[in-house]
Amino acid sequence: MIRYIRPGRNRDSTIPLINVVFLILIFFLITGTIAPPLDPDLDLVNTADLDGREPPDALVLHRDGTLSFRGNPIEAEAFIAAHDSGPVRIVPDRNAPASRLMEITSNLRRLGAPTVFLVTEQALE
Repeated sequence: MIRYIRPGRNRDSTIPLINVVFLILIFFLITGTIAPPLDPDLDLVNTADLDGREPPDALVLHRDGTLSFRGNPIEAEAFIAAHDSGPVRIVPDRNAPASRLMEITSNLRRLGAPTVFLVTEQALE
């Protein structure tokens, strides 16, 4: 009687893969706490109830694309003519067109503004 011997299957073990994933998990758990935690006795200032106001020396870009300075409508040319040679700050409305913001920024740079900063809000979460 002739017996046929089946060749054994070489199964790839998943143990090395599990080990690598576990080591990566441990690595990220350890390195993820680089920043020291805040002092537990520290109470942060709550600004949620305050009205947002633009800085007094900033241009405001409204949602309709118009500019104002200290509550008065103004054009970029007139602002640069009356502004000192320092940086220019723009506070854009959240719904202002990005193309208009880019246009105003390039006009301010062309008119002589050394730097143009966008003033935004940042939430601490």
